Amino acid sequence: MSLVRLNRATELISPTVIVAFDAWVDAGSASSAAVELLAEESSIVATFESDLLYDYRARRPTLDILDGRPTSLDWPDLTIRHARIAERDLLVLSGPEPDFRWRELATDIAYLARQVEVEQWISLGAIPAAVPHTRPVPVLGTESAPGLLRGGVRPGPDGLLRVPSAALSVLDIAVAQAGIPAVGYFAQIPHYVSGPYPAAAVELLKSLEAHLGVEMRLGDLPAAAEQMRSRLDTATALDEKTRSYVGRLEGMVDEARLPSGDELITEIERFLRERGTEQGGGQIH
Repeated sequence: MSLVRLNRATELISPTVIVAFDAWVDAGSASSAAVELLAEESSIVATFESDLLYDYRARRPTLDILDGRPTSLDWPDLTIRHARIAERDLLVLSGPEPDFRWRELATDIAYLARQVEVEQWISLGAIPAAVPHTRPVPVLGTESAPGLLRGGVRPGPDGLLRVPSAALSVLDIAVAQAGIPAVGYFAQIPHYVSGPYPAAAVELLKSLEAHLGVEMRLGDLPAAAEQMRSRLDTATALDEKTRSYVGRLEGMVDEARLPSGDELITEIERFLRERGTEQGGGQIH
């Protein structure tokens, strides 16, 4: 039994799949916010067997109780939505990251992608990094073959990086092995920021804009990003340790030098240690 159900026949012309999951590589809810805006005027064309994909004790459905009477349940759900921007057909795959059956899911999605003649696959994500909020959001790229990334985004980091995988990457590899060009755009957000980071969502949409050659709606995200920047500036100004740390990160960015993995870990550990000594915490809220 396939984990994905195509709900209705939709006439598609060389569709592009854009995928983002709410979980592992969605720091600051950046990729979730980006695809939510992208899919605002869209229709569901495929659904998934949620009972086979999710651990409901980890992702409990939301229960509505009206005047003491349980009325409805909102279940975690993965969907594919059809959106059209300019003359492009987009299939937006989004929802909570599945808990189970990743390899089976990847096989089914790769089969569906070939079935509807997907032209390209674009993953969106966001990761915490040693970057300052006072500079433009950096975007790191992945690609299944050289030369697929656009908009000046470079693949990286150089060399071998071994990290726990997200379901997103399992799907990327499966569709690439099925012969579909696959790229990923991953915004890097300041690790010291907690909660949504709308500036990263804006940058992901701009990366999509550059890749697809179509104008993307940004909605209220730019205004939300300005408000967040103002709050972070105020919080940084009030704490000398944080101000000094952000200054070090600015220096690295201004020198156009990306920290190595060891440097990144060292910087984060030093920041947390210094903040912990002073305040017993390591994040700006």
